[in-house]
Amino acid sequence: MTNKKLPVFITGDRPTGKLHLGHLVGSLRKRVEMQNSGKYQNYVFVADMQALTDNAKNPKKIRENVFEVVLDYLSVGVDPNKTTIFLQSQIPQLSELTMIYLNLVTVARLERNPTVKNEIKEKNFQRDIPAGFLMYPISQTADTTAFMAEFIPVGEDQEPVTEQGREIVRTFNSIYGEVLIESKSVMPDSKSCYRLPGTDGKGKMSKSLGNCIYLSDDTATVRQKVFEMYTDPDHIKVSDPGKIEGNIVFTYLDAFVEADSFEKFLPEYKNLDELKAHYKRGGLGDVKVKTFLFNVIESTLAPIREKRKYYEQHLDEVVKILKEGCKKAREVAGDTLKKVRTAMGIEYFEDDALLEYYKNKFNNKE
Repeated sequence: MTNKKLPVFITGDRPTGKLHLGHLVGSLRKRVEMQNSGKYQNYVFVADMQALTDNAKNPKKIRENVFEVVLDYLSVGVDPNKTTIFLQSQIPQLSELTMIYLNLVTVARLERNPTVKNEIKEKNFQRDIPAGFLMYPISQTADTTAFMAEFIPVGEDQEPVTEQGREIVRTFNSIYGEVLIESKSVMPDSKSCYRLPGTDGKGKMSKSLGNCIYLSDDTATVRQKVFEMYTDPDHIKVSDPGKIEGNIVFTYLDAFVEADSFEKFLPEYKNLDELKAHYKRGGLGDVKVKTFLFNVIESTLAPIREKRKYYEQHLDEVVKILKEGCKKAREVAGDTLKKVRTAMGIEYFEDDALLEYYKNKFNNKE
Protein backbone atom coordinates (compact mmCIF):
# COMPACT_ATOMS: atom_id res chain seq x y z
CA MET A 1 0.00 0.00 0.00
CA THR A 2 1.49 3.36 -1.05
CA ASN A 3 1.27 6.45 1.12
CA LYS A 4 -0.52 9.34 -0.54
CA LYS A 5 1.56 12.50 -0.52
CA LEU A 6 -0.01 15.17 1.67
CA PRO A 7 -0.91 18.53 0.09
CA VAL A 8 1.38 21.45 0.91
CA PHE A 9 0.55 24.75 2.56
CA ILE A 10 2.98 27.65 2.69
CA THR A 11 2.87 31.20 3.96
CA GLY A 12 5.21 33.86 5.29
CA ASP A 13 5.58 37.38 6.70
CA ARG A 14 7.82 40.36 6.01
CA PRO A 15 10.23 41.04 8.90
CA THR A 16 9.55 44.78 9.11
CA GLY A 17 8.47 44.55 12.75
CA LYS A 18 7.02 42.20 15.31
CA LEU A 19 3.77 40.40 14.48
CA HIS A 20 0.48 41.67 15.89
CA LEU A 21 -3.12 40.65 16.53
CA GLY A 22 -4.03 41.24 12.90
CA HIS A 23 -1.52 38.58 11.89
CA LEU A 24 -2.84 36.24 14.58
CA VAL A 25 -6.46 36.24 13.46
CA GLY A 26 -5.71 36.84 9.79
CA SER A 27 -3.33 33.94 9.19
CA LEU A 28 -1.34 32.61 12.16
CA ARG A 29 -4.25 30.80 13.79
CA LYS A 30 -5.16 29.13 10.52
CA ARG A 31 -1.53 28.01 10.01
CA VAL A 32 -1.39 26.37 13.42
CA GLU A 33 -4.78 24.75 12.90
CA MET A 34 -3.73 23.31 9.53
CA GLN A 35 -0.36 22.24 10.94
CA ASN A 36 -1.96 20.39 13.85
CA SER A 37 -4.55 18.67 11.66
CA GLY A 38 -1.86 16.35 10.27
CA LYS A 39 -3.37 16.73 6.80
CA TYR A 40 -0.67 18.88 5.22
CA GLN A 41 3.03 19.34 4.61
CA ASN A 42 3.73 22.67 6.25
CA TYR A 43 6.10 25.51 5.32
CA VAL A 44 6.32 28.90 7.04
CA PHE A 45 9.00 31.42 6.13
CA VAL A 46 10.34 34.89 6.87
CA ALA A 47 10.09 36.98 3.68
CA ASP A 48 13.25 39.01 4.22
CA MET A 49 14.08 39.34 0.52
CA GLN A 50 10.62 40.71 -0.18
CA ALA A 51 10.95 43.11 2.77
CA LEU A 52 14.14 44.51 1.24
CA THR A 53 12.26 45.60 -1.89
CA ASP A 54 11.14 48.77 -0.10
CA ASN A 55 13.76 48.77 2.66
CA ALA A 56 16.96 48.31 0.65
CA LYS A 57 18.40 51.52 2.08
CA ASN A 58 17.63 50.42 5.61
CA PRO A 59 18.68 46.75 5.82
CA LYS A 60 19.24 47.12 9.57
CA LYS A 61 15.46 47.23 10.01
CA ILE A 62 15.15 43.81 8.37
CA ARG A 63 18.13 42.28 10.18
CA GLU A 64 16.76 43.36 13.55
CA ASN A 65 13.31 41.90 12.91
CA VAL A 66 14.07 38.50 11.34
CA PHE A 67 14.38 36.78 14.71
CA GLU A 68 11.47 38.77 16.14
CA VAL A 69 9.18 37.20 13.53
CA VAL A 70 10.59 33.71 14.08
CA LEU A 71 10.08 34.08 17.84
CA ASP A 72 6.49 35.13 17.18
CA TYR A 73 5.98 32.05 14.97
CA LEU A 74 7.25 29.72 17.67
CA SER A 75 5.32 31.48 20.43
CA VAL A 76 1.92 31.07 18.71
CA GLY A 77 2.47 27.37 18.16
CA VAL A 78 4.22 26.93 14.82
CA ASP A 79 5.99 23.66 15.63
CA PRO A 80 9.36 22.97 13.96
CA ASN A 81 8.68 19.24 14.36
CA LYS A 82 5.64 19.62 12.10
CA THR A 83 6.43 22.73 10.05
CA THR A 84 9.54 23.69 8.07
CA ILE A 85 10.51 27.22 9.11
CA PHE A 86 13.00 28.99 6.84
CA LEU A 87 14.39 32.34 5.67
CA GLN A 88 13.55 33.41 2.12
CA SER A 89 17.02 34.87 1.51
CA GLN A 90 18.68 31.54 2.24
CA ILE A 91 16.89 29.74 -0.62
CA PRO A 92 18.62 30.92 -3.84
CA GLN A 93 16.31 28.81 -6.02
CA LEU A 94 13.52 31.29 -5.24
CA SER A 95 15.44 34.10 -6.95
CA GLU A 96 15.97 32.01 -10.07
CA LEU A 97 12.29 31.06 -10.25
CA THR A 98 11.37 34.72 -9.84
CA MET A 99 13.59 35.61 -12.80
CA ILE A 100 11.95 32.91 -14.92
CA TYR A 101 8.42 34.06 -14.07
CA LEU A 102 9.27 37.73 -14.73
CA ASN A 103 9.23 36.92 -18.43
CA LEU A 104 5.62 35.72 -18.21
CA VAL A 105 4.08 38.91 -16.77
CA THR A 106 3.68 42.44 -18.09
CA VAL A 107 4.41 45.59 -16.08
CA ALA A 108 0.87 46.77 -16.82
CA ARG A 109 -0.60 43.64 -15.25
CA LEU A 110 1.52 44.06 -12.14
CA GLU A 111 0.44 47.69 -11.79
CA ARG A 112 -3.22 46.66 -12.02
CA ASN A 113 -2.95 44.25 -9.08
CA PRO A 114 -5.25 45.72 -6.36
CA THR A 115 -2.96 44.70 -3.50
CA VAL A 116 0.09 46.22 -5.16
CA LYS A 117 -1.83 49.38 -6.10
CA ASN A 118 -2.98 49.84 -2.53
CA GLU A 119 0.51 49.30 -1.11
CA ILE A 120 1.97 51.79 -3.61
CA LYS A 121 -0.61 54.35 -2.52
CA GLU A 122 -0.01 53.70 1.21
CA LYS A 123 3.75 54.07 0.79
CA ASN A 124 3.33 57.16 -1.42
CA PHE A 125 5.71 55.84 -4.09
CA GLN A 126 4.01 57.83 -6.88
CA ARG A 127 5.98 56.71 -9.96
CA ASP A 128 9.17 56.05 -7.97
CA ILE A 129 8.26 52.41 -7.40
CA PRO A 130 11.17 50.07 -6.62
CA ALA A 131 11.20 47.44 -9.35
CA GLY A 132 11.53 44.70 -6.76
CA PHE A 133 8.45 45.94 -4.93
CA LEU A 134 6.37 45.94 -8.09
CA MET A 135 7.21 42.30 -8.74
CA TYR A 136 5.96 41.15 -5.33
CA PRO A 137 3.27 38.86 -6.86
CA ILE A 138 5.97 37.18 -8.95
CA SER A 139 8.17 36.63 -5.92
CA GLN A 140 5.25 35.10 -4.03
CA THR A 141 4.55 32.82 -6.97
CA ALA A 142 8.15 31.62 -6.77
CA ASP A 143 7.70 30.97 -3.05
CA THR A 144 4.55 28.92 -3.52
CA THR A 145 5.50 26.98 -6.64
CA ALA A 146 8.95 26.09 -5.31
CA PHE A 147 7.21 23.90 -2.75
CA MET A 148 4.27 22.90 -4.99
CA ALA A 149 1.93 24.49 -2.47
CA GLU A 150 -1.79 23.96 -2.93
CA PHE A 151 -2.87 26.21 -0.07
CA ILE A 152 -1.78 29.63 1.24
CA PRO A 153 -3.24 30.88 4.53
CA VAL A 154 -3.52 34.64 3.93
CA GLY A 155 -5.52 37.71 4.83
CA GLU A 156 -8.25 38.93 2.50
CA ASP A 157 -6.06 41.69 1.07
CA GLN A 158 -3.61 39.13 -0.35
CA GLU A 159 -6.08 37.22 -2.53
CA PRO A 160 -5.30 39.37 -5.65
CA VAL A 161 -1.65 38.35 -5.30
CA THR A 162 -2.59 34.68 -5.09
CA GLU A 163 -4.83 35.08 -8.14
CA GLN A 164 -1.99 36.60 -10.13
CA GLY A 165 0.17 33.67 -9.08
CA ARG A 166 -2.40 31.30 -10.55
CA GLU A 167 -2.25 33.26 -13.81
CA ILE A 168 1.53 32.86 -13.92
CA VAL A 169 1.26 29.12 -13.27
CA ARG A 170 -1.32 28.71 -16.04
CA THR A 171 0.87 30.65 -18.46
CA PHE A 172 3.94 28.59 -17.61
CA ASN A 173 2.07 25.29 -17.89
CA SER A 174 0.52 26.27 -21.23
CA ILE A 175 3.97 26.93 -22.68
CA TYR A 176 6.15 24.28 -21.05
CA GLY A 177 3.75 21.54 -19.94
CA GLU A 178 1.94 20.71 -16.70
CA VAL A 179 4.75 21.22 -14.20
CA LEU A 180 3.47 23.70 -11.62
CA ILE A 181 0.52 23.65 -9.22
CA GLU A 182 -2.01 26.46 -8.74
CA SER A 183 -2.42 27.64 -5.15
CA LYS A 184 -5.62 28.54 -3.33
CA SER A 185 -5.97 31.17 -0.63
CA VAL A 186 -7.20 29.95 2.75
CA MET A 187 -9.08 32.66 4.64
CA PRO A 188 -9.90 32.88 8.36
CA ASP A 189 -13.10 31.10 9.40
CA SER A 190 -14.73 34.32 10.62
CA LYS A 191 -15.18 37.40 8.40
CA SER A 192 -14.44 39.58 11.44
CA CYS A 193 -10.86 38.31 11.17
CA TYR A 194 -10.38 39.10 7.47
CA ARG A 195 -9.06 42.60 8.01
CA LEU A 196 -8.70 43.51 11.68
CA PRO A 197 -8.78 47.31 12.06
CA GLY A 198 -6.11 49.21 13.90
CA THR A 199 -6.67 50.41 17.46
CA ASP A 200 -7.28 53.92 16.10
CA GLY A 201 -10.12 52.72 13.88
CA LYS A 202 -8.30 53.94 10.77
CA GLY A 203 -7.80 51.18 8.25
CA LYS A 204 -6.29 47.80 9.01
CA MET A 205 -3.89 47.06 11.83
CA SER A 206 -0.49 47.88 10.38
CA LYS A 207 3.05 48.14 11.68
CA SER A 208 3.68 51.18 9.46
CA LEU A 209 0.61 53.00 10.84
CA GLY A 210 1.57 52.34 14.47
CA ASN A 211 -1.92 51.17 15.44
CA CYS A 212 -1.06 47.62 16.53
CA ILE A 213 -1.32 45.42 19.55
CA TYR A 214 1.76 43.21 19.21
CA LEU A 215 1.82 39.58 20.25
CA SER A 216 4.77 40.39 22.51
CA ASP A 217 3.24 43.49 24.19
CA ASP A 218 3.26 43.26 27.98
CA THR A 219 0.09 43.38 30.07
CA ALA A 220 0.30 47.09 30.87
CA THR A 221 0.80 48.00 27.21
CA VAL A 222 -2.14 45.86 26.10
CA ARG A 223 -4.35 47.45 28.74
CA GLN A 224 -3.36 50.96 27.67
CA LYS A 225 -3.97 50.25 23.97
CA VAL A 226 -7.37 48.68 24.62
CA PHE A 227 -8.56 51.56 26.79
CA GLU A 228 -7.43 54.10 24.19
CA MET A 229 -9.47 52.38 21.46
CA TYR A 230 -11.92 54.32 19.34
CA THR A 231 -15.58 53.53 20.13
CA ASP A 232 -18.92 55.22 19.33
CA PRO A 233 -18.33 59.01 19.64
CA ASP A 234 -22.05 59.56 20.39
CA HIS A 235 -22.01 57.15 23.33
CA ILE A 236 -21.14 59.83 25.84
CA LYS A 237 -23.15 58.73 28.88
CA VAL A 238 -23.65 55.16 30.06
CA SER A 239 -27.38 55.57 29.51
CA ASP A 240 -26.92 56.58 25.85
CA PRO A 241 -27.75 53.98 23.18
CA GLY A 242 -24.56 52.87 21.45
CA LYS A 243 -23.66 51.86 17.92
CA ILE A 244 -22.05 48.50 17.18
CA GLU A 245 -21.27 49.21 13.52
CA GLY A 246 -17.88 50.89 13.20
CA ASN A 247 -17.18 50.39 16.90
CA ILE A 248 -13.88 48.57 16.81
CA VAL A 249 -14.15 47.33 20.39
CA PHE A 250 -16.95 45.07 19.21
CA THR A 251 -15.05 44.21 16.04
CA TYR A 252 -12.26 42.91 18.26
CA LEU A 253 -14.73 41.03 20.44
CA ASP A 254 -16.13 39.36 17.30
CA ALA A 255 -12.58 38.22 16.48
CA PHE A 256 -11.39 37.11 19.93
CA VAL A 257 -14.29 36.03 22.12
CA GLU A 258 -14.14 32.31 22.91
CA ALA A 259 -16.93 29.96 23.99
CA ASP A 260 -15.99 30.33 27.68
CA SER A 261 -15.06 34.05 27.66
CA PHE A 262 -18.28 35.24 29.27
CA GLU A 263 -18.23 32.53 31.92
CA LYS A 264 -14.69 33.59 32.84
CA PHE A 265 -14.84 37.37 32.60
CA LEU A 266 -18.43 38.63 32.30
CA PRO A 267 -20.85 36.00 33.67
CA GLU A 268 -23.89 38.31 33.74
CA TYR A 269 -24.12 37.85 29.96
CA LYS A 270 -24.58 34.56 28.15
CA ASN A 271 -22.98 35.57 24.89
CA LEU A 272 -21.83 38.41 22.66
CA ASP A 273 -25.30 38.95 21.21
CA GLU A 274 -26.64 39.78 24.67
CA LEU A 275 -23.78 42.21 25.29
CA LYS A 276 -24.34 43.94 21.96
CA ALA A 277 -28.09 44.22 22.56
CA HIS A 278 -27.51 45.88 25.94
CA TYR A 279 -25.00 48.33 24.47
CA LYS A 280 -27.38 49.27 21.64
CA ARG A 281 -30.33 50.00 23.95
CA GLY A 282 -28.17 51.93 26.45
CA GLY A 283 -27.10 51.36 30.01
CA LEU A 284 -23.75 49.75 29.28
CA GLY A 285 -20.59 51.82 29.54
CA ASP A 286 -17.50 51.67 27.32
CA VAL A 287 -15.22 51.06 30.32
CA LYS A 288 -17.01 47.83 31.17
CA VAL A 289 -16.89 46.62 27.57
CA LYS A 290 -13.22 47.56 27.21
CA THR A 291 -12.38 45.81 30.48
CA PHE A 292 -14.00 42.67 29.12
CA LEU A 293 -12.10 43.02 25.82
CA PHE A 294 -8.82 43.50 27.69
CA ASN A 295 -9.39 40.31 29.69
CA VAL A 296 -10.23 38.38 26.54
CA ILE A 297 -7.14 39.60 24.67
CA GLU A 298 -4.87 39.16 27.68
CA SER A 299 -6.03 35.54 28.07
CA THR A 300 -5.03 35.03 24.41
CA LEU A 301 -1.65 36.72 24.69
CA ALA A 302 -0.46 35.48 28.11
CA PRO A 303 0.52 31.95 26.95
CA ILE A 304 2.02 33.35 23.74
CA ARG A 305 4.10 35.78 25.75
CA GLU A 306 5.28 33.01 28.09
CA LYS A 307 6.34 30.73 25.24
CA ARG A 308 8.18 33.58 23.54
CA LYS A 309 10.14 34.21 26.71
CA TYR A 310 11.43 30.62 26.60
CA TYR A 311 12.74 30.98 23.05
CA GLU A 312 14.24 34.41 23.77
CA GLN A 313 16.37 32.66 26.38
CA HIS A 314 17.25 29.76 24.04
CA LEU A 315 18.32 31.50 20.83
CA ASP A 316 20.78 28.72 19.97
CA GLU A 317 17.76 26.43 19.67
CA VAL A 318 16.07 28.93 17.35
CA VAL A 319 19.17 29.15 15.14
CA LYS A 320 19.28 25.35 14.88
CA ILE A 321 15.60 25.27 13.87
CA LEU A 322 16.26 27.82 11.11
CA LYS A 323 19.38 26.10 9.79
CA GLU A 324 17.59 22.76 9.54
CA GLY A 325 14.55 24.40 7.97
CA CYS A 326 16.63 26.25 5.38
CA LYS A 327 18.49 23.07 4.45
CA LYS A 328 15.27 21.18 3.86
CA ALA A 329 13.72 24.10 1.95
CA ARG A 330 16.73 24.33 -0.39
CA GLU A 331 16.46 20.63 -1.20
CA VAL A 332 12.75 20.82 -2.01
CA ALA A 333 13.05 24.07 -3.98
CA GLY A 334 16.04 22.60 -5.83
CA ASP A 335 13.98 19.64 -7.00
CA THR A 336 11.26 21.98 -8.30
CA LEU A 337 13.75 24.25 -10.05
CA LYS A 338 15.26 21.25 -11.83
CA LYS A 339 11.79 20.26 -13.09
CA VAL A 340 11.17 23.82 -14.28
CA ARG A 341 14.53 24.10 -16.04
CA THR A 342 14.08 20.69 -17.65
CA ALA A 343 10.61 21.62 -18.92
CA MET A 344 12.03 24.83 -20.38
CA GLY A 345 14.87 22.97 -22.04
CA ILE A 346 17.65 24.88 -20.27
CA GLU A 347 19.26 21.95 -18.45
CA TYR A 348 21.71 21.88 -21.35
CA PHE A 349 24.36 19.57 -19.90
CA GLU A 350 21.83 16.88 -19.01
CA ASP A 351 19.88 17.07 -22.28
CA ASP A 352 21.18 14.08 -24.24
CA ALA A 353 18.74 14.71 -27.09
CA LEU A 354 19.99 18.27 -27.57
CA LEU A 355 23.63 17.20 -27.55
CA GLU A 356 22.86 14.43 -30.05
CA TYR A 357 21.07 16.98 -32.25
CA TYR A 358 24.15 19.19 -32.38
CA LYS A 359 26.48 16.26 -32.99
CA ASN A 360 24.40 15.20 -35.97
CA LYS A 361 24.09 18.76 -37.19
CA PHE A 362 27.79 19.49 -37.18
CA ASN A 363 28.98 16.01 -38.23
CA ASN A 364 26.71 15.96 -41.26
CA LYS A 365 28.08 19.20 -42.71
CA GLU A 366 29.45 18.74 -46.19
